[in-house]
Amino acid sequence: MSRPEQTYRGSCHCGAVQFEIRSDFPELTMCDCSLCRKKNALMVKVHESQFRLLAGADSLSEYQFHTHTARHFFCKVCGIYPFHRKRVTPDNFGINVCCLDDFDPSGIPLRQAIGAAMP
Repeated sequence: MSRPEQTYRGSCHCGAVQFEIRSDFPELTMCDCSLCRKKNALMVKVHESQFRLLAGADSLSEYQFHTHTARHFFCKVCGIYPFHRKRVTPDNFGINVCCLDDFDPSGIPLRQAIGAAMP
């Protein structure tokens, strides 16, 4: 069951990267690709129109691998992964919900995304 749509703010650990999203959290995902397994992020998918970078564009570092389609962003200062541009739906972001302020993921359905088997 999703929640009422509302705006949430988030940041990396040091606060250099700050953003906000609008979502009703229909589900959260964990991906089993080699990168996501290592960063162990819990993500929600939001359309780019529901995402706004508030601060820290210059503090972001980008990492791409395999097909070089998905764009994974990390804070250059503290190393935290706040979000990425998705591979299959590049007009959407995968947001690390652990970076959202005062967010409790309890009760939101969790889906295991199959990234390791993608061609």
